[in-house]
Amino acid sequence: MNNKIVVCIGKGGQKDMAESFSRRTGSPIVNKPGDYLTVLFDSKGVSLSGFGLSYQGDFENMLHRVTNGRLQHEMLAKAVKTDQENLKAIDATAGMGEDSLLLAACGYQVTLYEQNPVIAILLKDALRRAKKNTVLKDIVSRMQLVEGDSIEHLNKRLDPVDVIYLDPMFPGRQKSGLINKKLQLIQKLEPPCSKETALFDAAMAAQPSKIIVKRPLKSPYLDERVPSYSLKGKAIRYDCYSPYK
Repeated sequence: MNNKIVVCIGKGGQKDMAESFSRRTGSPIVNKPGDYLTVLFDSKGVSLSGFGLSYQGDFENMLHRVTNGRLQHEMLAKAVKTDQENLKAIDATAGMGEDSLLLAACGYQVTLYEQNPVIAILLKDALRRAKKNTVLKDIVSRMQLVEGDSIEHLNKRLDPVDVIYLDPMFPGRQKSGLINKKLQLIQKLEPPCSKETALFDAAMAAQPSKIIVKRPLKSPYLDERVPSYSLKGKAIRYDCYSPYK
C-alpha cells in the first residue's frame, strides 16, 4: 500500500476492524486525518477522505435504479437477462459494487472480487449498511465479497459460473469538474496493473456461459477480442461473449 495512506479511528469507530486493516496494509493509525488519504472508521462506518473531499459507499443511492420497474431498462440487466433461475455471476473487477448490485437485483448470486484493500473495506462497509435497508437487504444477501486478485481465483475455480463480468480499466482522467468525489479520491489510489489479457484468459478458463465486458463507447475491444454482440448506450457499451454456448 501507499505509505501516505493513514488510518484514523473516530468516535464510535470499529477499533478491531481499523487495527486489522492497518496491519494488513501497513497504514499507520493516526489521531487526525493525514495530508494525503485517510481511511476513517467512525460511528457512520468506513469512509475515505483527502484533498478536501470525503467519500463513503452508499447503495441507497441506487435504489431508484432497481425499483419501480427501472431495472429492466438497465443495459447490464438486458445483457444478462435469462429465464433460468439460481444463476451465479462473478464480478471480477468489483470496484464499489454498483454493477454487482444490478446483477444481484437480476437474481444472480454474485461473487465480487476486489484486490485494492482500501476499496474492499469501503465496499464491505457499504454492503453491511445496505443490509439494514428493507428493500436492499434481499439484493445484497446475494452478494459475497472476496478481497484478492480475481485472476488467481478464476484460474483455480472449479465450480460452474453462468456470467463473468469485467470492467477492468480505471476511468480516464476527465476535467476535474466532471468527476464525482468517488472517482477523484479513488484515482488517487495506486491503480492496479492492467492485465487485460490475463484477466480475459482467466475468465475464459472458468468456462462461463457468457462474459460481459464494460467499455467506453468508442474504445477498442478488450484485448482486441471481437464479441458475439454488443449493447451500446450513449457513453458506454457492453461487449458480450458467448464462448461455450
